[in-house]
Amino acid sequence: MNKLVIVVAILSLPVIFAIGGSDKLFAQSGKLNGYEYVDLGLPSGTKWATCNIGAKTPESYGDLFAWGETKSKSSFGGLTYSLNDEVSATLKKYSTETTVKHGEKPDSLHVLEDVDDAAAANWGKGWRMPTDVDFAELLSNCTATWTEQNGVSGYMFTGSNGNSIFLPAAGWCSTDNIIDRGSNGCYWCKNLNVENVFRAYNLEFSSGSCKVNDSRRSDGISVRPVCN
Repeated sequence: MNKLVIVVAILSLPVIFAIGGSDKLFAQSGKLNGYEYVDLGLPSGTKWATCNIGAKTPESYGDLFAWGETKSKSSFGGLTYSLNDEVSATLKKYSTETTVKHGEKPDSLHVLEDVDDAAAANWGKGWRMPTDVDFAELLSNCTATWTEQNGVSGYMFTGSNGNSIFLPAAGWCSTDNIIDRGSNGCYWCKNLNVENVFRAYNLEFSSGSCKVNDSRRSDGISVRPVCN
């Protein structure tokens, strides 16, 4: 008896590949709300976007954001930072007893709420800014290589499954000056430094170094979203 085999392609699912004849399958890539992500085979299952917010290609720099702001702007610093109070030494949100305006109560929030998360606000539900733990996982489980992609310098992170993402060295902005573009990259985390809440964690890199560090919340820095 002849057998009829019917193959059904479900176009809405991510592309699935097998490596080296192995029967272990993984989702190489996919889209969420129209934005592409890549599976790097990380233990947490976190997927990383292929582009920065505001970029159309992986090597494009995209937009810069102050921490907790969801729109880019041309000038950064304490005077333009929306989460500063009238007095720049006090904070409207993500504050502690010593940083809140006199007579007000601190919120003691340490992680950005979705309304203040540039990834969630711009790309929609399911996307978020990475945490310092996400960046630590990226560094621990991927090979990080300083390289060029289409003439743009940055870091290529390659996972154990062979997939990779490229983070361009977009520099950072203080006042209205973009600094170290092409030689330095900074990417916000969604959690602040609890020992100094005027600063938040980020991934910072140059040709000779790649590590989790922190920066002033009012600085203009890149955002590379993640999803789970």
